[in-house]
Amino acid sequence: MQVRMKATKLAMTDAIRDYCQKKMDMLDKYLGGRIPVINCDLEVEKTVGNQNKGEIFRAEVNLEVPHEILRVEKTEKDLYKAVDKVKEHLEMAIEKYKGKLIDKHKGK
Repeated sequence: MQVRMKATKLAMTDAIRDYCQKKMDMLDKYLGGRIPVINCDLEVEKTVGNQNKGEIFRAEVNLEVPHEILRVEKTEKDLYKAVDKVKEHLEMAIEKYKGKLIDKHKGK
């Protein structure tokens, strides 16, 4: 899957890029080859919370599939954990989308 990545207030290192690409490639098995991905955008950002919380990382994915855009955004204290959570929730969004397609096809 071709993923466009963007980093805000954070340097996009090769390690971060490779990790994000690996996680997004894992989603191919949920798409099953029958659902084409029109566009996939991933953004990681470092935000500064209030003084007690320190740095907070945000990961957001917009996955454009036919007739719908699946969008997931998560924030965590660790960048890699934020990316993991986005992947997990995007898996659920894809399963829900596939369920809607099956129901629509069956005429429910």
